[in-house]
Amino acid sequence: MSGFIAGLCVAILPLLAAGFWLGRRTARPQNLGGLGTPVEHATFQTLHTASLAAPPLRAGLTEETARKSARRLRTLLGTDALCLTDQEQVLVWDGVGDHHRTEIMERLAGPLESGRGEAFRLTCDAPDCPVHWAVVAPLTVDDRVHGALVACAPRESAVLVRAAQEVARWVSVQLELADLDQSRTRLIEAEIKALRAQISPHFIFNSLAVIASFVRTDPERARELLLEFADFTRYSFRRHGDFTTLADELHAIDHYLALVRARFGDRLSVTLQIAPEVLPVALPFLCLQPLVENAVKHGLEGKTDKSHISITAQDAGAEALVVIEDDGAGMDPALLRRILAGEVSPSGGIGLSNVDDRLRQVYGDDYGLVIETAVGAGMKITARLPKYQPGVHSASRLTGG
Repeated sequence: MSGFIAGLCVAILPLLAAGFWLGRRTARPQNLGGLGTPVEHATFQTLHTASLAAPPLRAGLTEETARKSARRLRTLLGTDALCLTDQEQVLVWDGVGDHHRTEIMERLAGPLESGRGEAFRLTCDAPDCPVHWAVVAPLTVDDRVHGALVACAPRESAVLVRAAQEVARWVSVQLELADLDQSRTRLIEAEIKALRAQISPHFIFNSLAVIASFVRTDPERARELLLEFADFTRYSFRRHGDFTTLADELHAIDHYLALVRARFGDRLSVTLQIAPEVLPVALPFLCLQPLVENAVKHGLEGKTDKSHISITAQDAGAEALVVIEDDGAGMDPALLRRILAGEVSPSGGIGLSNVDDRLRQVYGDDYGLVIETAVGAGMKITARLPKYQPGVHSASRLTGG
């Protein structure tokens, strides 16, 4: 990530330099409202225009995003016309001279294949055509050419060539961010599918068996458990949203625990201590439920007496601190390290490594799981969740029924 940020800075600084030059060319003395000199004012305008052009491009290069950004990109360059293309067609033409579309696409074959820019004179039979020169700057992400930025002007200009190259580099950075966003979304969706696929079939079978056992002896209890089962599965297999709220995740956990307690009776006791302030905190979907399932499995495994699980969620300033602890069999720390490293797969259920990886992908390496355990000493899992993280927004609340 540090390399990417450095690349971003490299792309922005020349863009400011291009805007600085244009500012010197176009700024006139005026009342700037405290912004300083004409050059400082032009620099501010360049930054502002770039900030307005960026959001559409963060969605990738399409006709719609090209249309939304082209006017502001042309403002950055101060040219008479500008077009954005993909590999096959002109996506948008902003400004005069759009009858040059076909000629532009014919001349793009070389730059799109080589990834190198070029400048050439336009041929035109229209005597009043204001553009006679075109500068092509390919849009490249990871050595793959997505398309091109083409700036058209009345005459040849070495400065325009450099400025078009720098603006194209800046556009390429936005497209790289779009690729990263799409890759991250696909990865999260794949991991959520994996989580759903790993929801223990034994848990589903055992839950239905418990419900069936109450049908004759206690029909009302059977009905209540069936609703708990329906609400839990509805939440687990919902189709929208990569993120949820702590309130919704705990609500699903409550349904899960109701089914577990129906099966194990007084062998399992659960204590919840939740600070109301942290309930709206957004977190990755199906992030805490696997930790509770792990606590149930290891809390009851190999024990004939009672087992206790505690779940706490505390307000810790800028973070929410969630702790899930059981007094069960525990685990050899060396084995745990191998599981978290993906070297060993746990038997049944959803692995802790999946949850740990997802937390680190969303929040950074400082926010992975902290697990304290030893053989025979139970297990304590701590998850720190930032109350606010850019890009982390929960879907609309899904009530339990």
